[in-house]
Amino acid sequence: MKYVITGSIGHISKPIVQQLVAKNHQVTVITSSTDRVKDIEALGAEAAVGSVEDASFVSRAFEGADAVYLMIPPNWSPQGGWYEYQQKVADIFVQAVQAGKVKFVVLLSSIGAHMRKGAGPVDGLGYAEERLEKLKDVHVKVLRPSYFYYNLFSMIPLIKNMNIMGSNFGGTDEKLVLTDTSDIAEVASNHLSKLDFKGFSVEYIGSDERHPNEIAKVLGDAIGKPGIPWVQFPDDQSLQGMLQAGLAEPIAKGYTQLGIALREGAMQASYWKNRPALGKVKLEDFAQQFASVYQKA
Repeated sequence: MKYVITGSIGHISKPIVQQLVAKNHQVTVITSSTDRVKDIEALGAEAAVGSVEDASFVSRAFEGADAVYLMIPPNWSPQGGWYEYQQKVADIFVQAVQAGKVKFVVLLSSIGAHMRKGAGPVDGLGYAEERLEKLKDVHVKVLRPSYFYYNLFSMIPLIKNMNIMGSNFGGTDEKLVLTDTSDIAEVASNHLSKLDFKGFSVEYIGSDERHPNEIAKVLGDAIGKPGIPWVQFPDDQSLQGMLQAGLAEPIAKGYTQLGIALREGAMQASYWKNRPALGKVKLEDFAQQFASVYQKA
């Protein structure tokens, strides 16, 4: 079988490539960096170097593929806005799937994509889902993981400077669904290996479900700072903090909107109705990694 994997060889894509190559499949990895070519080839895959914003390049890469794994890579300084960038890449992916007569697609989406609008950086993933759902004779599996554990690394400066954790959400009783990238990779790899899905279907992925207060306690204990609180900030304060940290305004506003969706319960509403079996990596497991990164920061 011939597979095309987007996302270079990051936290999720690399394990997918490794599993498919181990099963003697032909794997092409799309990367924007020539520096990654040797590492990709070392895994037993072929590298296709180019931009996912280049429609001709993506169509050539998808040609003849039996299945593709799609993820829209982050762009921290998009021309014209984040949603517009995601929309452009989604359109290019869909066109390439059609032109290449690809039969199976696994899309990395996100919790909150069911909202379609109002989830900040997730809105463009909702658009990608809509485009793929309209395709005929293509089997699509949409993966909606939740809040990535590694997003919590952004709390380290806050802890070091103010001895707190927090965001513009977390002040309600709702737990935050957390996901480890290894659990996402396992689910994606299994679907790609088996091609066991038909039509259009959505699958949620979560590793743990914990209240932000619990998150602060577990991570605080792990770094030797017990009693660190989780503080819910006003939206404008959260926005200003991200801008001061160097995020572009459209992206900072998008994350503020995402926080509002979490705080109001809309972001995870569909997850709770379609709750999956949880993955292997729990908060206490991640806490060890968090402590290691914290000590080096």
